[in-house]
Amino acid sequence: MNRENRLWGAERIRDTIALLGFPKLDVQTVRKYMVGGGSFRQCSSTWLSFLRNHLQVSWAIDFFTVTTVGFGRLYVFVVLEHGRRRVVHWALTARPTMTWVIQQLREATPFGLQPQYLFRDSDRTYGQGVAGFLKSCQIEEVRTAYGCPWQNPFGERFGDSLRREVLDHVIVLNQAHLERVLKEYIEEFYHTDRPHQGLEGQVPEPTPRPTQQPSHVIAIPVLGGLHYRYVPVAA
Repeated sequence: MNRENRLWGAERIRDTIALLGFPKLDVQTVRKYMVGGGSFRQCSSTWLSFLRNHLQVSWAIDFFTVTTVGFGRLYVFVVLEHGRRRVVHWALTARPTMTWVIQQLREATPFGLQPQYLFRDSDRTYGQGVAGFLKSCQIEEVRTAYGCPWQNPFGERFGDSLRREVLDHVIVLNQAHLERVLKEYIEEFYHTDRPHQGLEGQVPEPTPRPTQQPSHVIAIPVLGGLHYRYVPVAA
């Protein structure tokens, strides 16, 4: 795994091995057999307590910018569930507007599926319309302070992971290309096969795992081999 996934650290490799049904190793043991090997500012105790106490009823929204090979700019809009670190909804646009954001929030909250709190920054794109929409849906808006991304740690962490694990290694051709890349990363790797330290090594959308230790493992490339999915095979 270390040879195939040069972007992975010891914790990621340890948790991926455990997901396959093998005994959970000590991080130092993993580091012993690999080569090579950012953190957020410490939150205040009050803010950290609020985050923890409302983990299962909070979402976050954020924009991330991507520059294409022709120097165009695309905006990735993400709605993230705090509890399972799951991407509830994502979309791309070259021209984000308040109306477009409200439509994305409608699509992210069908049939009353919505959080109690929604974290966001003070991006001018949201305008007053987004606040009004959230109020009409009885969703309490939690606006982070200017220049304090640590107040929205889960949304910022996802953006950091997306850039470090994908966008820093892919030359984006156009919007259609970026859509394919994000769809493969989020749906075929991030949700199902990427272990999260905040979830104690589990994945946002867990699938049934073998009850007995596998005899060997099959590696399946994701994004052309930038990452790999691992499928255990029983004896």
